[in-house]
Amino acid sequence: MRFLLRPGWIALTLVVAAFAFACAYLLAPWQFHRSDERDGVNAALTRAVATAPVPRTDLVAPGAEPADDVAWRRVTVTGTYRPEGEVLVRLRSIEGKPAVEVMTPLTTTTGETVLVDRGYVRSEEQGGLAAIPPAPAGAVSLTGYLRRDEPLPDRPAVVADGLRQVYSANAGTIAAVGGVPTSPGYVQLSDGPGVLTAVPLPQPDPNPSYSYAWQWLIFGLMAIGAWIYFARLEYRRAHGLEPHARRDADDQDPRDAADGTPWDARATGTEEKLADRYGRR
Repeated sequence: MRFLLRPGWIALTLVVAAFAFACAYLLAPWQFHRSDERDGVNAALTRAVATAPVPRTDLVAPGAEPADDVAWRRVTVTGTYRPEGEVLVRLRSIEGKPAVEVMTPLTTTTGETVLVDRGYVRSEEQGGLAAIPPAPAGAVSLTGYLRRDEPLPDRPAVVADGLRQVYSANAGTIAAVGGVPTSPGYVQLSDGPGVLTAVPLPQPDPNPSYSYAWQWLIFGLMAIGAWIYFARLEYRRAHGLEPHARRDADDQDPRDAADGTPWDARATGTEEKLADRYGRR
């Protein structure tokens, strides 16, 4: 097995070991984790459609962030809009087309202020925004989906066409820009006063991640199996255990010996060597 100490074999062994380790401990677990996340989102979406709406306070404590297991639940809120804190979330893609979502704070009858996603508007052909109907005044009762905050944006807020705009539906970011503090998370309206064009629910994810995880595990095993195969082949060659290849009958040269020895095989005897050099009598 000394051939394993050659530089080429050492490099090959390290590459195979690194690839197999990555498949088993990095890539496959990452896909299993994504699979669990997608299964959770799919279950939440199914539950959201099948479950009757309940007051938001039944699922979320005042000032707390919605938990994973209540995300997408249908909830009701009653209160008064705070249009002075309205902010747009830009660069959204809804049904394959660009749009902006309109986020307006609402102070509930319990005194808590929550963020409400009133829906979206499309961009006009000139690049500007269509007119955004204002939120109605007075007390309103709304129904929508309970959403968790999106990650913090990696770009600062902007003011375009006199409207404050951010890059993420994050309650903290929107509160800082709009000037109206709100509780974490937000309510995505499905119907009720002030709704624009409601943001549609995402389609359930077919979730191919589980099969991808098993594919990475199989790739890692295949790499190890290939290494074992070629190492065994090299060992057999080094110990003369690998049979010599024979020519097929159709490929045999007419100058070959009767026993099949190639005519150009290297001569071993002294007489044969002299005959090859000076010719035969």
